[in-house]
Amino acid sequence: MLNGTMEHVVKHSILCSYVLSQPLVTYVDAYPELQNKILMETEQLEFGEHGESIKLLQKKLNKLEYFDSEVDGEYGVLTAHALKNFQADYNITINGQADEQTIQALIDTEKDIYLKQIQSLSTEVYPGLTGENVETVQNALQYFGYYKGNIDGIYGPLTKEALITASNEHDGIELAEAPAVKVTVQNKVESEALKAQASNAGEKENAKEEKEEEKKEEKKQVVVEGINGGSIVAQAHSFVGVPYVWGGTTPAGFDCSGFIQYVFNMQGIETPRTVSDMWNFATPVDSKSVGDLVFFETYKPGPSHMGIYIGDGKFIHAGESRGVEVTNLDNEYWKERYIGSKRVMQ
Repeated sequence: MLNGTMEHVVKHSILCSYVLSQPLVTYVDAYPELQNKILMETEQLEFGEHGESIKLLQKKLNKLEYFDSEVDGEYGVLTAHALKNFQADYNITINGQADEQTIQALIDTEKDIYLKQIQSLSTEVYPGLTGENVETVQNALQYFGYYKGNIDGIYGPLTKEALITASNEHDGIELAEAPAVKVTVQNKVESEALKAQASNAGEKENAKEEKEEEKKEEKKQVVVEGINGGSIVAQAHSFVGVPYVWGGTTPAGFDCSGFIQYVFNMQGIETPRTVSDMWNFATPVDSKSVGDLVFFETYKPGPSHMGIYIGDGKFIHAGESRGVEVTNLDNEYWKERYIGSKRVMQ
């Protein structure tokens, strides 16, 4: 169902009938929620058909990482295969058909992903901030029709207004203000000033001990930099429980490759962003060790999911169902889809 604002606009606009007959005009692309309405009101799509509604279907499957081919509007083998994989993951009768239940599940899943993105990042962004997190929030807000500006990664008045509207209609969305960041900086300055005063007052011994601790910490950091399997696994374990977010690359939410990239980057190791690029980047190994990458073939031919091997036949990964978790390689689902292990060399 469309949110209240869009429902009002669509129902009471003379463009409504035209939009429904021309689903991919700019008007529709500007309001992804309207695409959902169009798909739900379209007669069941059949294998072998082609058209704009099938393009919408393929786009949604692509966003959910089930369809990795050209969006051509042809309901062929690849589209049916993508639907079957989606149906299998969401306990829907596996028939490769775009029936009402499957379309509704696609829409609900997509909505849930975008809502979780807003909920997880709303406290991380604030007025004046720029960057990837802001862009992700803007995309998600645009999906629901709240944000009508350019997707530019700049937190301005339009982004703030959209977040306020979203927070009024959905639970779990909390807004952060820029002054909160300034307070943190001020606290840090005050803390440094207090240390200086303490030192001037004769607490040189404490200051010396602090410096020694800092040196020890620096040595620790030097030790963990590079390809250190145990350190990588320890870092990965610290994120257990972080939710899965499609396209997520931060502790606010990870997808599988975003999780791997973040963990390795924390160790000072730069890696590619996608599963396929990581597969080509890493070096094959005959016998996997702690810290190696394990790859799986899931929704499409070739590597499409990965995790970090932690020993004892287990790996840690960002799974769609439970987020970052530890899983046994002997699990029937993963065992059947395992395609190999590789090592990141520096």
